[in-house]
Amino acid sequence: MADKVCTLPFFYGNITREEAEDYLRQGGLANGLYLLRQSRNNLGGFALSVASTRQYYHYAIERQPNDTYIIAGGKSHRNPVDVIDYHSQELDGLVCLLEKPCNRPKNMQPKVGPFEDLKEKLIREYVMHTWNLQGAALEQAIISQKPQLEKLIATTAHEKMPWFHGSITREDSEPRLQNGPRRNGKFLIRQRDTNGSHALCLLHEGHVMHYRIDSDRSGKLSIPEGKKFDTLWQLVEHYSYKPDGLLCVLTEPCPCPDRESGDIRRPPLPRDHPGLAAASGFFTRLKNYSVPIPGRKKIWGGSRHNTTDNLNPYETRAQNNQAADKEAMPMDTEVYESPYADPDELRSSTVARNQLFLEDGELGSGNFGTVMKGIYKMRKTEKPVAVKVLKNNDDNPVVREEMLREASVMQQLDNPYIVRMIGTCEAENLMLVMELADLGPLNKFLQRNKHISIKNITELVHQVSMGMKYLEEHNFVHRDLAARNVLLVTQHYAKISDFGLSKALTEDQDYYKAKGHGKWPVKWYAPECMNYFKFSSRSDVWSFGVLMWEAFSLGHKPYKGMKGNDVMQMIESGKRMDAPPNCPPEMYDLMMKCWTYKAGERPGFSVVEPRLREYYYDIAQ
Repeated sequence: MADKVCTLPFFYGNITREEAEDYLRQGGLANGLYLLRQSRNNLGGFALSVASTRQYYHYAIERQPNDTYIIAGGKSHRNPVDVIDYHSQELDGLVCLLEKPCNRPKNMQPKVGPFEDLKEKLIREYVMHTWNLQGAALEQAIISQKPQLEKLIATTAHEKMPWFHGSITREDSEPRLQNGPRRNGKFLIRQRDTNGSHALCLLHEGHVMHYRIDSDRSGKLSIPEGKKFDTLWQLVEHYSYKPDGLLCVLTEPCPCPDRESGDIRRPPLPRDHPGLAAASGFFTRLKNYSVPIPGRKKIWGGSRHNTTDNLNPYETRAQNNQAADKEAMPMDTEVYESPYADPDELRSSTVARNQLFLEDGELGSGNFGTVMKGIYKMRKTEKPVAVKVLKNNDDNPVVREEMLREASVMQQLDNPYIVRMIGTCEAENLMLVMELADLGPLNKFLQRNKHISIKNITELVHQVSMGMKYLEEHNFVHRDLAARNVLLVTQHYAKISDFGLSKALTEDQDYYKAKGHGKWPVKWYAPECMNYFKFSSRSDVWSFGVLMWEAFSLGHKPYKGMKGNDVMQMIESGKRMDAPPNCPPEMYDLMMKCWTYKAGERPGFSVVEPRLREYYYDIAQ
């Protein structure tokens, strides 16, 4: 949503109320002249500035927990544009109708605060140090979880700013401010307790004034009787351009002496600590200050396997979320990173039987045999695994060869959103040892969990598109992409599985051509697969469109009640499945693109994945 708002000609970005009034004045002060700007105190919110009878009025457009937008006392809307469209027809509490947009001057872009520049760097550092990720796994984590990562950064990034001094006493703060130059407005913020209470310590005329910063039940931060903010960044920014009850404006951050050693003394933050987020204006002056990366042991933790005493606030929060079955990120799981990412663990295509311990009970079964849960004891650790056990009572070599072929394909793949093959085990039966995805197939999970949100479904489907984009880039054709072959590690983490029909293409091959018709999942296959036996990444895109339909229909079977020949005739006639109930129109439009008849006109995953990503970011921010 933020990206779309930025394209509006009347959106000015992170400007102050006074700057908004200047632009309205320059626009002629006509009644109903308006502009939109970024809220400087409500995270993810906006502000509407309106001119009427030569006066200025400012209305906060707050983002609600259900991702709608509302002007206090008014109706809720899907986005800020709908708010403006509504109030161009209805007063509903406004001083006048919105008559004319006050567009930005030519060649002027919306004002972006320095936090936007810092944000990408902070996210990258966070992922690297919290989960110890590098390379492709790091990039995939940032892409797939960016909205959640931005929210996490928003809650704790103030700990990296020079003005944040952690949990120090009132007595300790005063000499810090009085050392060195004693400029009026020199300040620091310290943490008073674990309940979100802080103190703003301000130097004025040689004396240190202490202002309590309280946190209310909703997490809003404020100096008593003062304006409320979502974040410490916004609070500092506000008081840097107007005193608003303080003795003077904030002018110069007092650098934290403990930051060099990485030992900022503070108790662990609670999960719902309000933290901070976007900043602007004032922070351009912070570029003159060095903001070193804190010591990893205390701030970043260095590794997710540290003891509890050394866990940083990010890690503690992620683990608490997982324990409470909240939105724990994929990187919090044991199977996000390759089991051989640790250099001390030696990669091998085989698993010794004495390292593998099978548990009672089956995870699933099929013509090949059964899938069982097990424990794989590695050199330094042990991992839960899924074990596909061949039960070849007829000793049919073809079945064995197919299973080994699947293992061979999977061992070439290494992506967080594809089930990894750990190795084969030759024992009482041939066994394929793979990563475990406990929640089972996507279609069955959706059938059991009808309450799941559109945002959650989009998140999972986007992850599948990332895995398929990886296959496309590495010249692999899946040939059996369906919701039944997407396994869930958690409610927020999907992995592509079942590579029994997959083919690796050579560099000069655009497609694989089968020798004849097989036991194929016709309802998931593109026309060229059925008519010409041709399979490519573009035919996988067709299957992905059907998978999307399954996901947004909450696990229903596609083309219900129809036989394969009926489906083929329907497709040849130009007809396609209707949109599932409550499916977002943007997602159905993407399905229809995936079902383009001619393979050459069908988008690849290099197009599909960014489209899904854009929509997911819009609804997840």
